[in-house]
This record gives sequence, structure tokens and C-alpha cells, in this order.
Amino acid sequence: MRLFAAVLPPPAVADELAEALVPLHALPGADGLRWTERAGWHLTLAFLGEVEDALLPELAERLGRAAHRTPPFPLRLHRGGRFGRRALWTGAAGGVDELRRLAERAGAAARRAGVDMGGPERFTAHLTLARARADLDLRPYAEALAGFEGTPWQVDRMALVRSHPPAGGVPGERPRYEVADSWPLEGAG
Repeated sequence: MRLFAAVLPPPAVADELAEALVPLHALPGADGLRWTERAGWHLTLAFLGEVEDALLPELAERLGRAAHRTPPFPLRLHRGGRFGRRALWTGAAGGVDELRRLAERAGAAARRAGVDMGGPERFTAHLTLARARADLDLRPYAEALAGFEGTPWQVDRMALVRSHPPAGGVPGERPRYEVADSWPLEGAG
């Protein structure tokens, strides 16, 4: 199954972000973007890819330990950015160092459980908002989010999320996500 470790924003934070995105949907070219669905909003800590069922018990145990070692921390969604001409995102502020540390622990836990994650990836704290279907200048969208400062919340859980890719053949179909497991952040070290 296709999995990733993530932090999920609480409903009030998602409401606030949804409201901030309303004006972006009116910008020229907005219909050329595949906007992510609110139900799928997350900050990826570690993309695990396809994970064999046999690895799941040890993976869950190790991710639980990583969460147990991490204290809760404040975070807020912050401004906008883009990955070239392919993805629009909102960033994070506040406990970004703690978020990065949790991402490192989640990645290490997965590798120790035997998950082949490929080479190391540079962690960028972000929540993907839209992907370009074609070549599109995303600068106006990122600039429209320049003043966005979300309300802080306390990150107190890490989730293991299963991704169900589109089945194919259905125009506009998007991935579907489900929380497979989650663990409280307990700060024991």
C-alpha cells in the first residue's frame, strides 16, 4: 500500500485556509490547476511509497516511538510558495524546527522498519494547494498568499496516511486519503 507520515491541520485551520483560497480561484488560469481537496490537506513528513504489508507492524511500532519522543509544538500555516511551475503551496511557521525533527524521526523509523524510501529528500514544510495541468506561471498565486498568516495550533499527533491513487480513466479524479494509524506526540525525549 502507498503510505506517508504526515501532520494534519485541524478543521478550524482548514476552514481558515479554504477562505484564504477563495480569491485565488478567480485569478486568470485558475481553471488550469488541479486544486487539492480539503479532505486531503496535510503536511508530509516522510513519503514512504509502496510499503509491503509484512512491514506494517514494525513500521507502526517505530513511528509510534518517534511520536512518543517528540513533544507537541505550535505551528501555523504561513504565506504561499511554489515549486517551479508545477505546484502551489502554503508554508508553515512557528515550530518548523520541531516539524523538521519529527520528519527526520519518521523517515528514520521507516528506514529502520525496512521501508525503501530511495535517497534522502530535502524537507520543505508545506501543504500542497494545487498542481498545474500545463505550463502555468504560479507566481501570481503565491504572491496572492504573501500576506496569509494562519492561526497557530498545537501539533499533537502524527498520522500514517494511506493514499489511494486515482483509478484512471475518470477526468478530474483525485487521490483519496485515509488515516491508517496515528500516534500522540508525547515529548518523552
